Amino acid sequence: MPPALARIVDEFAGAPRDVVLEMLLEYSDAVPALPAEMAGGAGMEQVVECQTPFFLHTEVAPDRTVTTYFDCPPEAPTTRAFAGILSEGLAGATAEQVLAVPDDLYHRMGLAEAISPLRVRGAGAILARLKRQVREQAS
Repeated sequence: MPPALARIVDEFAGAPRDVVLEMLLEYSDAVPALPAEMAGGAGMEQVVECQTPFFLHTEVAPDRTVTTYFDCPPEAPTTRAFAGILSEGLAGATAEQVLAVPDDLYHRMGLAEAISPLRVRGAGAILARLKRQVREQAS
């Protein structure tokens, strides 16, 4: 797992439940703006398992560095928080590091105790789609 993501996981895992919700709200503001060419979800894949319209796109550079793009409405702070966590935690990561992220990431963070099972399932689907896109481009 990339060191930045491991740090985020540890912070969440060690936080009390009421603090976890505040931390999620902070990460919902950490989603970078989309480049103009991706406005409106152009060239992005929808994660249909999410209750909220959520789109993502990944790019694997020749040096195998992964860049992630996320689009999720501001009215969905919990779902946006997943994007913020992945955006910050995977910044500068290689394809191999992204693919090594554990599939149970959100359970390791303790989110299963703080948010609804539907949200955790959606978060898992986001990670699965992201890893699939990286795997397809890296092979």
